Amino acid sequence: MARAPSIFRQQDVTRAFRAAKAAGVRVARVEIDRDGKIVIVTAEASVQDYSTPLDNWMAKHGPRET
Repeated sequence: MARAPSIFRQQDVTRAFRAAKAAGVRVARVEIDRDGKIVIVTAEASVQDYSTPLDNWMAKHGPRET
């Protein structure tokens, strides 16, 4: 029995993942349905109320890497 042609390629998934990452989106998971539609599910950041401007800045920019 012959194998059916693939609906998507790993290259397609890799491109979609890298594009989302380059756009600054945190990817939680990638879903592919039977029709070959690729869906990227994002990881939502928790919403917090920061009391000082420094806390707000640190939340947006994160810790410095040395």
